[in-house]
Amino acid sequence: MSGGIAPSGAQDRYSLRLFVAGTAPRSLRAVEFLRRVCETHIPNRYELEIVDIYQQPDLAERDGILAAPTLLKVAPLPERRISGDLLDEDRLLRVLEIDPAMEAR
Repeated sequence: MSGGIAPSGAQDRYSLRLFVAGTAPRSLRAVEFLRRVCETHIPNRYELEIVDIYQQPDLAERDGILAAPTLLKVAPLPERRISGDLLDEDRLLRVLEIDPAMEAR
């Protein structure tokens, strides 16, 4: 299989876990932006769990999260993560392995 983006079919269900640092502006922007991207590209096909690393540090430790915001794509496999600036839509789509051209079909 090539290193390109795999087409996401209608059966693909995304399980996403976003680790945030409380109500920090960067974390709040990440939540809002991620929800918008998901609703645009994979509406009704995703679950988004928001984890505050201050309130649930055990979950962050379990998943090896060292910085926030960090997005963990749990499903579909392979598991992927992206940290830091989550406001780059193209980068986010690559990490999530969502091909916007396939979504338009």
